[in-house]
Amino acid sequence: MGWQRASGYNWRALVEADIARFKRVIGGGLRSRTDRRRATEVAIAVGVLNRMLELGRAEYGRLVRARTCR
Repeated sequence: MGWQRASGYNWRALVEADIARFKRVIGGGLRSRTDRRRATEVAIAVGVLNRMLELGRAEYGRLVRARTCR
C-alpha cells in the first residue's frame, strides 16, 4: 500500500478508468480536423458524459422508519 501512495498509483488508476469510460461511451477518435474544432468536440463530449453520470448517480439519504403500535 505504501508504494501505491508514494507513486500515485491510485490516482493514475482513477484517471485511466475515466478515460476508458469516455472512450466506451463517446468513442475512441475525434472526427474534427482542426485543433479548435477538436477542443469544441471534446468539450461537448465531456459535458454529455458528465450529464449522463449526473442522471445515473444514486442519491443517498437517511431512512427513517415509522414506528408501529402493537
